Amino acid sequence: MDSDNLEDDLIEEDTASQAHIHEKGSFFGCYLLVSQNVKYKGRTYIGYTVNPGRRINQHNKGKQAGGAWRTSGRGPWEMILIIHGFPNDISALRFEWAWQHPHKSRRLQDLPKKKKSETSLDFRLRILSEMLQRGPWVRLPLTVRWLNQQYAVEFPPAKQPPIHMPIAFGIINLEKSVAECPSQVLDVASQERLEAAKRKCNDVTCNICQKEFRVDCKVLTCYHKKCQVKSHLICLANDFREPGYLLPIRGHCKRCGNELLWGQLIKNGVRQPQS
Repeated sequence: MDSDNLEDDLIEEDTASQAHIHEKGSFFGCYLLVSQNVKYKGRTYIGYTVNPGRRINQHNKGKQAGGAWRTSGRGPWEMILIIHGFPNDISALRFEWAWQHPHKSRRLQDLPKKKKSETSLDFRLRILSEMLQRGPWVRLPLTVRWLNQQYAVEFPPAKQPPIHMPIAFGIINLEKSVAECPSQVLDVASQERLEAAKRKCNDVTCNICQKEFRVDCKVLTCYHKKCQVKSHLICLANDFREPGYLLPIRGHCKRCGNELLWGQLIKNGVRQPQS
């Protein structure tokens, strides 16, 4: 993929101590592999995936099974970390490219190159900590997930991920429908709620502009159980957006007053009432 275009803009571990996270909706992630092969001990690899479990299997089976040529014959590999929550595949691929080639990226080329005393893993994590502090990534609703807690390290105090980016632990299990169709946005429960919204959309008005939802409008719902008030996507985005930024990060529900994370709202599903 062209670098100028890019610039523009599990896994085995102790399941007794790690929760299995079921991820619903579209999944786009950038992962970090570490080789367990004595000959290639400490070698790392960065990649992009819509299905972590399937991807690590491909890497360990070799390029004939769909793994990358750079990892073929150098395994077994372990996927130790994944960054997920990207809004689409292009966003994730751009992040992957910059993480792989920090000194070709205009956003990262000021960073010190790998030190002789640094391991490949330490270098990759140092670059990651910087990326999460810089635009455009700093405003994305990402999750930093350690898939193997034995490798987990603390980010430096001054380089902690933003407060809206949680650090999580545990294996990701994708819903079958998501793994087979990464573009699917709504899970079954969301589809049922969408059908209910369709039946009563003419009786619902936006909590912000107070206008009735048209059949072609896009609607977001407060995810706090005792509220669940609905608003136009555009109305809520304008209400949450900070001056000078296109993408909102967080805001407060006009009805219940609770904090809402924009990424979680989108992840829960954008409703489009139909007649």
